[in-house]
Amino acid sequence: MITIAGAGLAGLACAYELAQRGAKVTVYERGKTPGDSSVARFAGGMLAPWCERESAEEQVITLGSRAFGWWARVTPVHRRGTLVVAPARDRAELTRFARRTTGHRGVDGAEITGLEPALEGRFSQGLFFEGEAHLDPRRALRDLSAKVQAMGVDIRYGTPAPATTPAGVTLDCTGMAASLPSLRPVRGEMAILHCPEVQIDRTLRLLHPRMPLYLVPRGDGHFMIGGTMIESSSDRAITLRSLSELLSAAFTLHPAFAEASVVETGAGLRPAYPDNLPRLIEQDGTLYLNGLYRHGFLLAPAMAQQAADHLLPETTDENHRERQTA
Repeated sequence: MITIAGAGLAGLACAYELAQRGAKVTVYERGKTPGDSSVARFAGGMLAPWCERESAEEQVITLGSRAFGWWARVTPVHRRGTLVVAPARDRAELTRFARRTTGHRGVDGAEITGLEPALEGRFSQGLFFEGEAHLDPRRALRDLSAKVQAMGVDIRYGTPAPATTPAGVTLDCTGMAASLPSLRPVRGEMAILHCPEVQIDRTLRLLHPRMPLYLVPRGDGHFMIGGTMIESSSDRAITLRSLSELLSAAFTLHPAFAEASVVETGAGLRPAYPDNLPRLIEQDGTLYLNGLYRHGFLLAPAMAQQAADHLLPETTDENHRERQTA
């Protein structure tokens, strides 16, 4: 019997990996619905390991490359790539981004228009990361919750994990609620816009030295915008400064966003270690999976597999062979 505290992204991913190996799993979650109390509901849902290499370690590519197939077994994954652009005045940012990343090819104005006709005439140069993808985080959490429950996992929503657990192994996936040394909060802010006048089919990244923006299509004219990384423990609503800069950057992508409806804003605290890489830590008989930072959907599959390897070592070799042939 394995007891998991937290049915957010990490907890559900671990439940999936453990259930696949035949473990009996119970998950406790204080929120009442999938993703209700998880910071992952504010995520962009980008599966973009090569883009993330711009500010992350090589390990993000190594671990993140497993995410595409893993998520495709759970929820729709849109493999349309990532298009990175910059205004002419910020072309140096594009050059810097290209130097720090791999997995892309340069595109000119005509190719940008071919990829995204809505951007015709707006950008003369860009980078296209053809192998990247995106998903809808909230749907992914719902789908993963349903998947693991269908596999026999007992998820007890609206029920915090007990202070003491029955016989078995305890796995803590509670993010910033966990008492772990060196774990720090990094605040992220986002908005969801409704702008049916603009048709964009893939993730866009707009480079700017002050406020880089990512825009992820959600379907039916809805777009998620974000990009902030603020060293802060405040969980208050999005600030006027951040919202103004995000909306201004969206307008730079396409002027029609000036008439978009802001249907939702949000802010969440992402747990991170000093090197911004996730860790498995065993402490007082509990295994902790934490520190997914801004790479949650990208790195959760690989980290959940590592957690399952640790908790069920007798299944590790067999599952490794299955992953190698998948």
